[in-house]
Amino acid sequence: MVGSFSSALASLMISAEISRSWYLVNGTNPEFYDQAVVAHPDQIVLDVEDGVDPALKAGVRSDIVTWLEAGNQAWVRINDRPSDFWADDLDELRGVPGLLGVMLAKTESGDQVSETFHRLGGDKPVLALVETALGIEEARDIASAEGIFRLAFGSGDYRRDTGASVEDIALAYPRSRLVLASRIGNIPGPIDGPTVDANYSLLRDKTLHAHSLGMTGKLCLDNEQIAVINEAMSPTQSDVSWARSFLADFEARGRVVRDGSDPPRLARAEKIDRLAQSFGIHPA
Repeated sequence: MVGSFSSALASLMISAEISRSWYLVNGTNPEFYDQAVVAHPDQIVLDVEDGVDPALKAGVRSDIVTWLEAGNQAWVRINDRPSDFWADDLDELRGVPGLLGVMLAKTESGDQVSETFHRLGGDKPVLALVETALGIEEARDIASAEGIFRLAFGSGDYRRDTGASVEDIALAYPRSRLVLASRIGNIPGPIDGPTVDANYSLLRDKTLHAHSLGMTGKLCLDNEQIAVINEAMSPTQSDVSWARSFLADFEARGRVVRDGSDPPRLARAEKIDRLAQSFGIHPA
């Protein structure tokens, strides 16, 4: 039964610009939509792409639209631009209340982003899922396209496309490429691909590694991963203590810059403080 969780979702969701956990929910199971809301991810992404059999896509789109029109909100992962399903996805989602934006699968050019943006009506952001060697090569173009919001790394399909292993060193280049492209395009930091392994120590390590490279969010396929991702992608309590101590001292001395180390430390402290306030993190 389709329910309405709009009030709960509005109170739980973090701004998409800084969202850490992006919970990808298979669209073939409408009963999971409401369950995703109460799992408290930063963002929900309903999937009508890889996890949905071609024969079922039309029905899944209809289920998603019904749920969104009932007062709920979510992103939707749509099929890639060259596919036979891209146009139908956008035509059915266009103008639907509750649609926060779309995640465009297998993005390989800026033109695919701008086409998607305009086909959707020019008023919903596009999150580009980059999953191939060509997509990584064109990351800067994608990050500068009209309608782009953030980049995300489709690590599984990237490994399938290139033959790369799951090891951190093998994926460091594409992750860094997305980080640099995002900075050049002046968009929020990219979202890492999911960690499929159920080992939460491994999930935490993988998330911390991606964060250390400059990624600021992560896709997840399991609601039990959400808390681990949110913690690993957030400032620590000691970070917050340092930031607020630095800011207090800086204000106490009249915001006077003492040496060249002050401006970068000030920028870091202000960023940590903003994130801590958004995520509800308190000093140790």
